[in-house]
Amino acid sequence: MAEKNYLVFVSDAVQTCGVESFAGLLADRLGARARRHRLDFNLLSLAKALSGVDAAIFNFPVVGWKTKLVEPTLAALVAWLMRRKLVVVLHEWQALDWKRRLVLMPVMLLASRVCFSAPEIADEFAVSPVSKVTTKRRAIVPVPPNLVPPATLQPGSRSRALEAQKQAGRLIIGQFGSIYPKKQSTEVLAIAADLLARGHDVGIVFVGSFIKGMDNIERDFFELASRLGIRERVTVTGYVATDAELFAIFEQVDVFCYLFPEGLTARRGSVLAAGLSGRPVIVNAPRRGAALAHHGLFRRLIEHKAIHLVATDADAQAMADAVLEAWHAPAPRIEAGPELQRLWSEIVAVVEDGAQP
Repeated sequence: MAEKNYLVFVSDAVQTCGVESFAGLLADRLGARARRHRLDFNLLSLAKALSGVDAAIFNFPVVGWKTKLVEPTLAALVAWLMRRKLVVVLHEWQALDWKRRLVLMPVMLLASRVCFSAPEIADEFAVSPVSKVTTKRRAIVPVPPNLVPPATLQPGSRSRALEAQKQAGRLIIGQFGSIYPKKQSTEVLAIAADLLARGHDVGIVFVGSFIKGMDNIERDFFELASRLGIRERVTVTGYVATDAELFAIFEQVDVFCYLFPEGLTARRGSVLAAGLSGRPVIVNAPRRGAALAHHGLFRRLIEHKAIHLVATDADAQAMADAVLEAWHAPAPRIEAGPELQRLWSEIVAVVEDGAQP
């Protein structure tokens, strides 16, 4: 297979979302054969950038493109007119607002290969009308964590504040990643309230920030925390710029906790990152039996008890039980390097296949 050159589309956002982080990591793994290109309505710049590559790569949905309704389609059309392959990596579908799916449809029609972040996303797309006229060259890619433990940590004010809580005897429950309703982030508040009612001194940290939208996500979140009587126990870090500072915060978490509406799926890179932190992770099991069959790192973390699976339909009480059990049996650290290398080799192989005639 001849080596190909790639153009990876990115946004101009300073604070990148998980999907765009994946795009950047993919460009890094492709090395000198890949360049990043920002969508900026500069057609001459776009044509020049495409002239030196064999294929262009889009990742969706990128938060920084929410207001760019035309540019992705325009860029895809230019790539198609220049006879460049177009590889689309789709990280969400049915969870997207219908208007965002509508905007993505022209790009999907122009794609020469579509890669899905999980089997569930492939299934959602397969039953949509646009699937019938989109390329059948499709694949599943194992999504890696967006970050891995750094060689050294960089404690900051946020990690020191959590450390002070722990020293005072608090159990710190954490969740890493963006905060939004369809992720059921507020379930962690209910779990913490259950533990508090049992007499445990609990603190909750959300390592991330709220996804901004038309609804009042942040207001509703804190109103619920107030109704549960735990508002003063909740910390939301906001955006954290470096992996060294992020993992310094992770060090102060006793147990990470996730309760997804669909159970764990392979596209949850935030769960992978938490699992690599050396702190136990509690998460409800996938609804689909083979949801993680293609993902070696997820399977290894589960086998080594770094990730503890509970019932898919677990309630707050069952999750609280699991948190207490994991708290007394810390998760082992595993050597992630070989597993990550294998994952990225598989991802790059799928992308390379998409660039072939």
